[in-house]
Amino acid sequence: MAEPLAESEPLLGRGRGGGGDCPAGLTTCRSIRVGPGAMAQWDLCVDQAVVFIEDAIQYRSINHRMDASSLWLYRRYYSNVCQRTLSFTIFLILFLAFVETPSSLTRTADVRYRAAPWELPCGLTQSVEVLCLLVFVADLSVKGYLFGWAHFQKDLWLLGYLVVLVVSLVDWTVSLSLVCHEPLRVRRILRPFFLLQNSSMMKKTLKCIRWSLPEMASVGLLLAIHLCFFTMFGMLLFAGGKQDDGQDRERLTYFRNLPESLTSLLVLLTTANNPDVMVPAYSKNRAYAIFFIVFTVIGSLFLMNLLTAIIYSQFRGYLMKSLQTSLFRRRLGTRAAFEVLSSVAGEEGAFPQAAGVKPQNLLQVLQRVQLDSSHKEAMMEQVHSYGSVPLSADEFQKLFNELDRSVVKETPFPVSPSSGGLHTGPLQSLCLSALTLGDKVTSTRGGPRTSPHFCRVPSFSLATTTSTTWGTSSPWQTWCPFACSWCWMQTCCLLSAMTSSWGRPEMLGLLSLWDMTRMLNMLIVFRFLRIIPNMKPMAVVASTVLGLVQNMRAFGGILVVVYYVFAIIGINLFRGVIVAPLGNSSLAPANGSAPCGSFEQLEYWANNFDDFAAALVTLWNLMVVNNWQVLLDAFRRYSGPWSKIYFVLWWLVSSVIWVNLFLALILENFLHKWDPHSYLQPLAGTPEATYQMTVELMFRDVLEEPKEDELTETLSHHPHLRLCR
Repeated sequence: MAEPLAESEPLLGRGRGGGGDCPAGLTTCRSIRVGPGAMAQWDLCVDQAVVFIEDAIQYRSINHRMDASSLWLYRRYYSNVCQRTLSFTIFLILFLAFVETPSSLTRTADVRYRAAPWELPCGLTQSVEVLCLLVFVADLSVKGYLFGWAHFQKDLWLLGYLVVLVVSLVDWTVSLSLVCHEPLRVRRILRPFFLLQNSSMMKKTLKCIRWSLPEMASVGLLLAIHLCFFTMFGMLLFAGGKQDDGQDRERLTYFRNLPESLTSLLVLLTTANNPDVMVPAYSKNRAYAIFFIVFTVIGSLFLMNLLTAIIYSQFRGYLMKSLQTSLFRRRLGTRAAFEVLSSVAGEEGAFPQAAGVKPQNLLQVLQRVQLDSSHKEAMMEQVHSYGSVPLSADEFQKLFNELDRSVVKETPFPVSPSSGGLHTGPLQSLCLSALTLGDKVTSTRGGPRTSPHFCRVPSFSLATTTSTTWGTSSPWQTWCPFACSWCWMQTCCLLSAMTSSWGRPEMLGLLSLWDMTRMLNMLIVFRFLRIIPNMKPMAVVASTVLGLVQNMRAFGGILVVVYYVFAIIGINLFRGVIVAPLGNSSLAPANGSAPCGSFEQLEYWANNFDDFAAALVTLWNLMVVNNWQVLLDAFRRYSGPWSKIYFVLWWLVSSVIWVNLFLALILENFLHKWDPHSYLQPLAGTPEATYQMTVELMFRDVLEEPKEDELTETLSHHPHLRLCR
C-alpha cells in the first residue's frame, strides 16, 4: 500500500476553472492516474470527502489534519462509541457530587429527622474521579494532535480545558494526601466546564449571553436606581417623629434600616411578599397603597418586562450570528467535499471538461458517511436521479439541504376520521375511574367486590380497544404498531386484575390488587392524547412544546451548569448553618412562639445546603421566588447579612437571565409556528409531517447563504489543505 500523503503536501489540485497549476513534484487528488498507488490515493480522497461531510453534518470545524492516519483517528474519535463514552464520563463526574462528602444518601433532607448519611470510604469516589480525569486528558490530547499546536494556542476553550485538568489533578492529589479531610475542593466547582466544552451549541449560547450582558446591565442599572430611589423615599415616608401604629409597624417590620428596606423592595419587585409588605401601612391609611402600587407598576410591569424584551432582542441577534457561523461551517464542509471529489481525473487520465462530481463516486462516499438512514436514503435517491451526469457545485450543495430538516416518526397508531368519536373513550374511562375511586373511599373493605363501577372500566376499555382496532381503514396493520399492542396489554391486565381481586381485596405486598387496578386505569388516560394532532390549534402548541424539548439541550445544559456551580458554592458557604431546634424533634407544639410566616413557623427545615441534592431543591425553590424572602431572612439570621448577596445573585442569574432566555426561545419557536411565511410544522397526516424545525432551521429565513468566493477563500487558507489555482 502506498505511503499516505505528507501533511506538508497539498491535498487538492487546481480549483474548478482555476488558471494556475500545482507546483511540480506535488502529489494531489486531481493528479491521480492509473498505476501503482492510485487506489491508495483514491481511498484517501474518499476518506477526506467522508470526513468533510460528517463535519458539515455536525457543524464541526474542518481545520484538522487530513493525512490518512489522522483521518482514521478523527473518525474513531467522533464515532458513537467514543462520544458516548465521553458523555457518560461527563455524567459520571457530575454525578459524584451526590455520593461524595457531604453525601445525599439519606431519606430526607429535613434536619430534624435526617439520620447520619452513609459516607463512601475514602478513595472510592476519588478513584472514579481520577479515571474520569484520565479520560479527559486523553480527549484533550487527541484534540490537540488533530487540530495542531497552532490552533491549540488560539482556542481559549482548549486552553481552559488544559487549565481545568491541571487544577483538578493537583487538587485531587492534595485531597488524597489529606485522606479526604481537605477543607475545600476547588475541582468540584470546575466540573461543569467538562459539560460546557463538549457542546458547541452550549458554547454559542454562553457566548451570546456574554455579548448580551452590556445591554442587560443598562436595564439593570435602571432597576437599581429605581430600587434605591423608592428605598430612600420609603424610609422617609415610614420614619420620623410621632407616628401612628400603621407607620410604626411598617417601619419596624420592613423599613427598619437601609439593608432591610432594600431587601423588602427587592422582594416586592418579584411580587413574592405582596401584599404583606403593604398591609401594615395600608390598614391604617389607604393612601399608603399608592407608594407600593407605583413601585410595582414601574419596576415589575415596565422595567422587568423591558429587560425581557431587551434580552429577547439581543439574544436573538447574537444567536443568529452564531448560527450564521454554523451555517458557514456546513457549507464549507460540503464545498470541501465537492472539491475533493471533483479533483479526481477522468478514466483516461485527462481532466474532465466541466469539473463536477460523478454520482457513482458520491454514492460511494455517502455509503460510508455516519448519517441516519432516513436522510441517507433521501439523498441517495436524489443522487440516483442524476444518472451519470456529474453534479455541479450548486447541485452538490443543494443536495445537502436535506440535512437542514429533522425527521419525525409517524404516529404509530393511525386512526381514521370515521373513528374520531372513539377519542372520547379514554375520557369516559377517566370518569369511570374517578367514580370507582370515590366509591372505594366511601365503601367498606369489600368495596372492590360491591362496586358496580369496578367492572365497567375494564369492560369499557375492552370495547373501545376493539372498536378502534376494527374501525380503522386497515385493521390488520393496527395490530402491529406499539400503540395498539400497548392498548391491548392494558386491557388484558385490567381484566386479569379485576378477576383476581374480585372478592379478595386483601393486600398483596406493598400494593393491593385494588390499587394496582386503579394504577392501570390511569394509564388509559394517556390514550386521550391521540386527539392532539387532529386539532390544529392544539397541534401547533403541542408541536411547539415538543420542539422546545428537543432543542433545549443547550439551554438545559447551561441551567445544569448554573445549578451545579451555585449548589457547590452554597454547600461551602451554608453547610450546617441550619440547625434542628433543641429539645424537640419537631417545632409543631411550639409553633405559636415562632413569628407567623417565618422559616421556623412554616417548617422549612428541609431547605438547606447540607448536601448536594438538598442544595438543588433549595435553589429551585428560590428560582420560583414564591416565599423566597423567608429563606432570605432565615439564612440572614443563621449565617449573617452577607448571605443576601448569594441569594440575590442566584435570583439574577436564574429568574432574570435564564428564565428570560427560555421565554425568548419559546416566543421565537411559537411565532415561527404561527407565521405563514416561515417553516411551518405541518399537521399529522400530511406528506410534510415527517419533518420538524430545528434551532438552525428556526432562523434559516434570516440567515445569509455564504458566497462562493468566501468558501473558496477560506478553503485556500486551510492549515492542512491547499487549493492550487
